[in-house]
Parts: sequence; C-alpha cells; structure tokens
Amino acid sequence: MKKQLFISLLALTAIIGVNIESQACTSLLAGKKATTDGSTLITYAADAHTLYGALKFIPAATHEKGSMREVRDWDTNKRWGEIPEAEQTYKVVGNMNEHQLTITESTWTCKDELVDTTGIIDYGSLIYITLQRAKTAREAIKIMTSLVAEYGYNSHGESFSIGDPNEIWVMEMAGKGGKEKGAVWVAHRIPDDCITGHANAPRIHTFPQNDKENCIYSKDVISFARKMGYFNGKDKDFDFAKAYGVWDFSALRGCDARVWAFFNRYCSGMEKYLPYINGDKDAEIMPLYIKPDKKVSVRDMQNMMRDHFEGTPFDMTQDAGAKIFWDLPYRFRPMSFKVDGVEYTNERAIATQQTAFVLVSQMRSWLPNEIGGIHWFGVDDANTNVFVPMYCCINSAPKSYDEKTADMYTLSWESAFWVNNWVANQAYSRYSLMIDDIRKVQKTIEDNFEQNMANVEAEALKLHKDSPKMVVPYLTKYSHSVAEYATAEYKKLGEYLLVKFLDGNRKKEADGKFKRNPDGLPVQPDFPGYNEEYLRAIVKDAGEHLKVTF
Repeated sequence: MKKQLFISLLALTAIIGVNIESQACTSLLAGKKATTDGSTLITYAADAHTLYGALKFIPAATHEKGSMREVRDWDTNKRWGEIPEAEQTYKVVGNMNEHQLTITESTWTCKDELVDTTGIIDYGSLIYITLQRAKTAREAIKIMTSLVAEYGYNSHGESFSIGDPNEIWVMEMAGKGGKEKGAVWVAHRIPDDCITGHANAPRIHTFPQNDKENCIYSKDVISFARKMGYFNGKDKDFDFAKAYGVWDFSALRGCDARVWAFFNRYCSGMEKYLPYINGDKDAEIMPLYIKPDKKVSVRDMQNMMRDHFEGTPFDMTQDAGAKIFWDLPYRFRPMSFKVDGVEYTNERAIATQQTAFVLVSQMRSWLPNEIGGIHWFGVDDANTNVFVPMYCCINSAPKSYDEKTADMYTLSWESAFWVNNWVANQAYSRYSLMIDDIRKVQKTIEDNFEQNMANVEAEALKLHKDSPKMVVPYLTKYSHSVAEYATAEYKKLGEYLLVKFLDGNRKKEADGKFKRNPDGLPVQPDFPGYNEEYLRAIVKDAGEHLKVTF
C-alpha cells in the first residue's frame, strides 16, 4: 500500500509539474495551556543554502531624536533605504528580545504581481526592527503592520509566528505590488490550549471577522482581493490563503505536510487530512490549529524539529532513496528531477540538511524576563545538532555562535556551525552506522542542560532578589559556557566518527575505547557492507558481470 501511494504521488507531481525546490523554513507553536510547564513555545528552522548559522545579537540602545536607521534586505543585504530610528531599542538575542517576545517566519509564494519592489521593508528587516521596538505580541503586530503601511512591503508572502509569555499569534501578509501602499494581512491568535505551525504555505483560510480580540486584519484584505480579481464571493467565505497564495501541489505536499507531521504526532485522527496533504484541492482543509491529545514539552518541540515523517506514509527512511546511504532520511538538491521526460519530486520534511540554525523559544510568564526567556539554539541540521540554552538577557553572543567567528566560505574549528556540519556531513554518507553514536552525545548534552536548569535558575532568582545587576552577567556567563561546551563536545564527536568509520570500516570498541591486540596494535575492524536492497539493485544492474563463476 505504501509503495502504491508513493508511486501515485509521484505521478500526481508529474502531472501538476510542481517545484518544491525553493521551499524553506518551518515554525511550530504551542500555547501556554498546551505545554507541560505553562510556557509558550515557538520553534524555527532557518533553512537556506547560503546562510551561515550564527546567533543574531543586537544590544539595547538609545538614539538621538531624528536619527535614521538603514534597512537592508535580510536575504541579499541589498540596501532598500532608511527609516526613522526609535529613541529606545531593545536587546535582541536570536529571534527573541529582552521582553521574551519572539518572532519567526516562513516564506510562501504569493501571486507575482503582489511583490512590491518599491517598498523598503522586507520580511527579515520587519522581524528585527520589531523585536527592537515591541514588548508584547499585540504590540509587535501593531508595529509590523504600521511599518509596511508607511514604507511598503518588499517581499513575497510571509507567515509570522509572534509570541510572548501569554499569547501566540500567526500573522500572514502579502504586498500590494506597488499598486497601493502597504500590505494585506490577517493576524490570528491561537487558543492557549492549542498547537499550530506553518511551513512555506499560507495557513489562514477563512477567519472570524467579528472577533477583534482574537483576529485582526487589514481593512482592505477582502476588498483588495476583489479589486485584483482574486475573490468574488460573500465576505464570510473569504479565504486568505487561496486568494493571495499560490494554491498548488507544492503548497500542500511540500509545505503543509510538515505541519501535518506535527499535528499527527500529538493528535489522533489526522489521517482524515491525508487526501488534502496528498494534493486533493477538494479535500477537507487541515485546520489552522488543533488541541493536542497530550501537552508538549520543550524537548518534544526540539525533537519535532528532527522529524523526517517517521512512521507515516511519507517516511523518508523507508524508500529506495534512503537505502543508498544506510537509511539516510535526506534527499540532496535539486528536489525535483526528470527521468525519461517524466518529472518527480522528493519529500520535504521538517528536518533538512541545509539548515543554518534552529531554535525553540521558551517564554515563561511567572518569571522575570531575564530568566523567563530561553532561546534554545542550535546550528546546522536539527536532527544532528544540540539545542543550547541562550537566555534572552545575555549581553553578547558566545564566540562559537558569533557572526564574526567564521562565515559560509571560512571554516573555523571555533565555529559551532562548522563543527556541527562536520559531524552531520560525515553521517550523511553512512547514516544508520553513525546516528546512534551521534544520538548518545546529543542526548547526554541535552539531558545535562535540562537537569541543570533548576539549579541555574534558582541561583538567578536569588541574584534577582539580592543583587539584580548580577543576573545578566551570571546568565551570560552560563550561556557562553554551555555553548562552548557543546561545541567542544561535538568537535570530539567529529574526531571520534572519523576514526571509527575511516575508509568505510568500523573500528571495534570495548569499555569506551577502540580495541587493540595484546601487542598494542589495532584489531581487525568490522566491514559493515551494504544492505540487502542495495545488493539486489547491484545484482539487477550488473549481476552477470559480477557473478563468481568458480
């Protein structure tokens, strides 16, 4: 059945002619009553082929009245222009600011004529400008929409995750193509007991138009769609995603499937949305949010970012593509390909190899901001990296995460990005042989961080009461130390993997050491060989030539 489903989906892909190549980031959210500890949670994977994985750090600052700030495109660094600077700007650590406000995104393809090349605010600049100016999610939405209304929105469609310790929101936005100033948008609060996500496709379809407390939108979001010929029905039936997004197989299978994987992990009955995920436009649309069967933890969200559709009809460890490299759950680009003139595509899971950085933002209302906000941060592929706690109050980025330590063309063993890539890229060639060794180190480090939290935060709370000025230096020192510890441990892991699996062999071990003979020399290694499916493929292709005849 699984094989038949896979073949039929490939056929559907060929008919529609999709291109999942450009799809990138994933963001998952959980409300405070949907989490085990009452925190709000937002995840984000910055998936890009040219982005160096580093922790963004912007210090708090005061600015002279009338001063200007330059706006440069987040993706290309192209200068768009200048806008007036706020007199007071807040500290930003990654995608979280000192008030525990978090903003992340995923880009989706809007209709081409909606991209406003005259605007000077792109999606990335919008995030970081807002993080420097807002304290709450509602304030962030107001600032973001005001900025694009005044200066124009120069990006494709965008879904934003916006959260503070009490609320989480999804806001979706598209430009007006320079035909009118500003953007069209809808912001929807997610119920506290629910989870949601977005992954490069718009997720807001119809929305409550008379619930100003939980859903706000641009005044012309419907009228502009009518003007452009995108919608001609009744207002109550207006579908934002279908009006402004490109509604195709790629949006469903290449994008919403990642959100479905999250829902499917934590809520029963998600099978009913498989026709929708498989590209049936007439099937029941997957809802914006669901109430999970069980509450999710920080570790749950971290592990969700490591998902490859395991245990689902889309499982990337079970098809022929995985067997070439020992069950490797990745498919290298390009995503789509042609054989004998027929177009096919590979799956696109949450975890992917070309990730710059990944995070889980934890926001806690019952703690002082300095202690309550943790930016669990990792670089490179979520599946093989480590999530390290970066408190939102820290006064600098650790050296291993600093943007100045290295770049995409400069390898440095002091850079967590390069150290983690070294580990991951070794595993890509012999995945099932190496992943258990990686998991041991990964779990040990993350268990360590989790177990130490109570003591670290007890001390931080004591300092907050007795010596408030010492909280930031204390948590900065701690965040720096765990970042450098994780990087050093992964460098050791990379060295270990290189030695153990050198030249396709596997060194024998005993009591945590590589085995030697009584005279001190290495014993004969194991020869793991290839799996049965691979061997049968070789025999099918060249069996007569390779057959042993005597």
